[in-house]
Formats: sequence, structure tokens, C-alpha cells
Amino acid sequence: MNTKTKILAALGLLVAAGVLCTADIQATAPTAAQPPAQDKQFESYGQTQVIAVEPVKEMFSHKSHVVTAGLSCDSCHPDLFERKRGSTKAKGDYNMASLDAGKYCGACHDGKMAFNTTGPETCKVCHGSDMKQPETIVFNVPVKSVIFEHKGHVDMGLDCASCHDKAFEMRKGAAEEHPEKFTMEALYAGKYCGVCHNGTDAFASNTRCTTCHIGVKGFERKFAGAAQVEGKDHGKKEH
Repeated sequence: MNTKTKILAALGLLVAAGVLCTADIQATAPTAAQPPAQDKQFESYGQTQVIAVEPVKEMFSHKSHVVTAGLSCDSCHPDLFERKRGSTKAKGDYNMASLDAGKYCGACHDGKMAFNTTGPETCKVCHGSDMKQPETIVFNVPVKSVIFEHKGHVDMGLDCASCHDKAFEMRKGAAEEHPEKFTMEALYAGKYCGVCHNGTDAFASNTRCTTCHIGVKGFERKFAGAAQVEGKDHGKKEH
């Protein structure tokens, strides 16, 4: 081996030794601390849990409280609610905050006496239930043309106790179960609608026939002397 070859071989060994030494130093040297992760603002669509969008309509069932739960009218009236439609709303504080503080519905719905007003699982009971507004009652026994509007009577200031349970049992169809009793003669004697429709508190039940006996398609009733129901004179007086 000549001198030149020896020099090149020596240089190669030195380079290889340098590479190995550098690799060993990098392997044994402590890893430099990484900078802490920075908080990043990601695209957001806001809270996914909807707390409130806007005031929504709520539904209240007298039947479930009176019939099912066995409460009486004075359980809520007048201490919690005045017996006048719209009076609570007019106070300006009929909201969830008041209920959560124990006012209005919150007096009972506190999680002990009845389900609370703060649990999201119970929201649908009042806000989104399938309950419907009180319907127009059409009595079809013994006649098929008597219309009764709850709204018109409530708007005049009457409350549940005005008719239930003195004049009518608070159960749909209860009066119709006894067509032999639920008659015009009974009204003339001061029963059923005749409790008020006596000519003093409200128009007499033997006048203004078309107020109640009209509007059902196919069953409009004639009135005055021509009114006949099952062979009996329905219009006892000229009106």
C-alpha cells in the first residue's frame, strides 16, 4: 500500500469515527424541553345546550291537577294565582326566575311536592307538550246543536268554581251520560246552565235560543214556536 492510499484510508476511518461519536452524543444528550401548548380558538357555533331561545307558550292542565292530583281550586287560588285570566301575566314577573324562586307554579314544583322547574328533563311537560287548548264543547245528547265556549265565559271573569262541580261535574261527557236529566226543563228549573241563565245573572235559558243552538253544520235548529225536539215544544216563549 503506497503512502497516498494509506492517507485516504486514515481519513476514512476518522470520518467514520466522527459520525459514530456524533450519533452517540445525540442519543445520550437530554431532550430539550418543548414549549407549552398554546390554547387555540377553534371555530365555534356557540352553546350546544339550548337554555332558552325566546319566551315560549306554556300549557297548564286543570284536569291533571284537579282530577288526577286531587287538588281543589283554593290550592292555587287566590294565593298563587288570581281568579282572573291574564292577571298573572300583567304583573310582569311571571317567568322562570320567579318559578325557581318559589313563586307561582314554583310554590309546589320545587322537586319535593312536585317535579322542579329547573330540570331540563321536565321542560316538555309544560313547554312542548301535546296538550291542546280547551275545546269548544258540542253536546250531542239529547240534541246535536248545543255549543258551549269556555273562553267566552272565562273572559267575562268566571272561574272554574263558578260551574264545577255545582252545575257540571268536571269531566267531559258527564252531563250527557244522563240525557233524561240534561234537558231544557232542567235548565228552566235552575239546573246545569240554568244556574246562571235565569234571566237575572245571564239571559234566561228559554230566550235567545240561537246563542247556543246554531253553528253545527247540518244540525241548525229553528226557534220560537216552530222549534220541536222529539215532539216537544222547545221554544216555550216567543223570542
